[in-house]
Amino acid sequence: MGTGTTGLRSLTSSLLAAAFCLTSICAASAGGQLEAVKSAGELACGVVREDYDYSKEQTHGNLSALGTDICKAVAAAVLGENGKLKVSSFPDEQHGLEALRAGKLAVLAGATPRVTMGAIYRVAFSQPFFFDGQGFMTPKTAGIKTLADLTDKQVCFIGNTEAESVLDAVLRGRGINFRPFSFEEQGEMEAALFTGHCAAMTGDLTQLANSRAAFHARNFVILPEIITLDPLAAAFRDDDPQWAAIVNWTMYALIQAEASGVTRANVDAMSTSEDLTVNRWLTKAGGLGRALGLDDDWAVHVIKAVGNYGEMFDRDVGKNSPLQFERGMNALWTEGGMIYPLPGR
Repeated sequence: MGTGTTGLRSLTSSLLAAAFCLTSICAASAGGQLEAVKSAGELACGVVREDYDYSKEQTHGNLSALGTDICKAVAAAVLGENGKLKVSSFPDEQHGLEALRAGKLAVLAGATPRVTMGAIYRVAFSQPFFFDGQGFMTPKTAGIKTLADLTDKQVCFIGNTEAESVLDAVLRGRGINFRPFSFEEQGEMEAALFTGHCAAMTGDLTQLANSRAAFHARNFVILPEIITLDPLAAAFRDDDPQWAAIVNWTMYALIQAEASGVTRANVDAMSTSEDLTVNRWLTKAGGLGRALGLDDDWAVHVIKAVGNYGEMFDRDVGKNSPLQFERGMNALWTEGGMIYPLPGR
């Protein structure tokens, strides 16, 4: 009985050790991306600016400001609040993923999670930090409130793209007989809309918001209905689970900070909060830093560097930016949106 008990205790200890190794991503096996970034004293990060007409494969608008803040957040988590950062900008996602595969980047902020891209470039993707999707922009004076109002109206789109295929399948599938108007170039399509030759223009919401901002077209509205869901995430090489965890939990820290009312201005004061959730994220009590191989106050560094998720959103794409993007799908899960963290424990 004594021998059996000793064996059981030994087995239990081994299982607990293995569980902690999994929880901490076996930090002892570092020597990967985390150590490389620390050794360089700098995070090499990429953003995608989506140059118009550069590639018809991607149709997002320019979200490089939000991507740059994601880069700053990861740099702060690893290197501290003022961690050194080198940001490289790419005209489309494929060029960014190629740089990531070649080892020129540690993170690419602004990639669409797709199994094909993951397999081709040997990358994995983080929790989405922004949800995009195909929508419609129309003049306020047109009286178009819903997709059904596009019946017999001329709708503009870039030809030979996913946007064209989805537009035709969805609208005709709903019995909405619109009049298609195809273009080869973004600028020509925008001109047609703004001069009244199109009743609506379709594309990803971010593309529509960028067009509206570029033309200062305050009298144009983006309809609330969308016909696709197209999330954007951070990408990283798929051979380093510890680094993947660091990028992901940096995202979760930004989101939880907004949910808990932690801001750039009050993060120091909130670090002494008795709120259990806040305490777990901002101090060593939760053990998150140790599990990730980071300092105990890594999340404090992140919030000091960029603020919480809501602060970033408002500044980069939302109400305090030229894009004037509504939160919509990018609201917190507690507000009916799709942005949520995992529990910090």
